Amino acid sequence: MRKMKFILVLIGSLLVSAYTVIQYGFYEPSLAGLVQVKLMSPNFDVTPWVYFLYVHIVTGCLALLIGPIQIFRSQKNENTRKLHQMLGKIYVISIVISSIVNLYLSFFATGGLLTSTAFFALDLIWLYTTCVAVVAIRKGDTVTHRKWMLRSYALTFAAVTLRIYLYPLLKLTGQFEVAYCLSAWLSWTINLLLIEWVIRKSRKTMDISPDPNKELQNREKII
Repeated sequence: MRKMKFILVLIGSLLVSAYTVIQYGFYEPSLAGLVQVKLMSPNFDVTPWVYFLYVHIVTGCLALLIGPIQIFRSQKNENTRKLHQMLGKIYVISIVISSIVNLYLSFFATGGLLTSTAFFALDLIWLYTTCVAVVAIRKGDTVTHRKWMLRSYALTFAAVTLRIYLYPLLKLTGQFEVAYCLSAWLSWTINLLLIEWVIRKSRKTMDISPDPNKELQNREKII
């Protein structure tokens, strides 16, 4: 069951990352459907915005792809613990950079104030959950660290769930901006509710990623 979860999360992360990199890395950004909607506004200037977007894409994709490895991969020996520590640092740095950049991008979100508020709130909570997880592991509290990292990645995975919700909501509403606004809110609020349920359900067993070296990890500062 755990392996199946890992595969599904990884596939979703790979698909979204590949699509984003291809769409914005190999083609002109102005050809993207979302950018074309933005260009309809006479007040939108793609030049400074797109550079922030590139930073968001790189850091966001890194966090999205590293997350499944960190969550589902068991730390069986010293090498895997060192890998966990190294990837964890990249994950945290990526989120810190991406969340700050995204605060700027949120002001230009398609759909107006409600959409901007959704992304602004997401970015703040994303940064907060990640920082709490880092503080916990610096104190040697691996249980709290794991819980907050699960919350952090649930927010990271909003990049995937946003796209899952968008198409059916577009069919339902018939208006892209309305569908995008709803997706912006649902993509991370539902993820948080689901991960809270998972954390509470597995509070005693923590079977999402069993760790045979818990006592050793409690003495180490793994980020």
